[in-house]
Amino acid sequence: MILLFFWSISLAKDVVLPIVLGFLIALTLSPLVRWLSKRGLPPALSAAVIVASIGIGSSMAIYAMSGPAGRLIDTLPQVRSEVERKLSHVADKWQQVREAEEDMQNMAQGDGEKPAGQEDVTRILVDEPGVIETALASVAGTGTALVIALVLAMFLLSSGDMFQTKLVQSMPRFSDKKRALRISNDIERQISRYLGAITVINACLGLSIGLSLHAMGMPYAYVWGVAAFLLNYLPYLGAMIGVAAVAAVSLITFETLGGMLAPPIVYLILTSIEGQIVTPLLVGRHLSLNAAAVFVAVIFWAWLWGVAGALMAVPFLVFVKVVCDNLPELEFIGRFLGGRDPEPGAEVRA
Repeated sequence: MILLFFWSISLAKDVVLPIVLGFLIALTLSPLVRWLSKRGLPPALSAAVIVASIGIGSSMAIYAMSGPAGRLIDTLPQVRSEVERKLSHVADKWQQVREAEEDMQNMAQGDGEKPAGQEDVTRILVDEPGVIETALASVAGTGTALVIALVLAMFLLSSGDMFQTKLVQSMPRFSDKKRALRISNDIERQISRYLGAITVINACLGLSIGLSLHAMGMPYAYVWGVAAFLLNYLPYLGAMIGVAAVAAVSLITFETLGGMLAPPIVYLILTSIEGQIVTPLLVGRHLSLNAAAVFVAVIFWAWLWGVAGALMAVPFLVFVKVVCDNLPELEFIGRFLGGRDPEPGAEVRA
């Protein structure tokens, strides 16, 4: 049954993904809409203004970054040739090892004679999309899903507390109503806090990386800052992708070994400080998740839904943990998904 469920949502990605993202965006922005409503602004107008601001701001940012990002992508053939040139001695050593291995196999088979029954095999090369093409296609699909999700989020935010009220009214017993309301409020609070805090942290990280790389003479430093801001929404994977990309461009930019290593090392140090100190300090007081569970969730949803799946992995994990924490029969799952148990007398993290 579980395999059938995940197989179904994998096939229905184009339909389910925008709906899930729309609910996540609505949960994140609902405290802001509620705050504006208390000051006399109708929820429908608040939702329209917020979503329109996000859409216009994102469009302007994409337009401003399209030129530099395009020029950076155009340097990929140069990156490849320069990497091959500077690492040619490593390739030569690897080729020698392969040749020695083939010689040993030939000696074991009898002076290079083919084993009985073995025939020549003709290799057929099939052109397949490269890593960059695949990544760009995934990003384009995610962009389309985000546009649909923003429209859905606007409708959800415009309705105010209507869905929460209907959820409570649909419960038969008073205790169930209280539990449904508590779960709904906890999910909204945890997800909005997490995504809001992560957005601020990522913005500071992107600014730090952009300024640091600019000081070291890396080309398109502000592009790297924006890339770090976006990639850091992918726990673990984003930092690895960023370090690898910076290392590749650094390899063709600088001639000395120290110059080549400095940018990726600085990128790694800054993301490590963010991941190991800043985020646990600011987010961990309100949300404690098992690091292994987060990593598995990111890998699984990235495999299932690509970039968008990796982006929603942690919010989905938060959703599951909140539900399990409030249901006695599933409490053991919530305890497993949580982080390290607090020390006696310490504040219990949600």
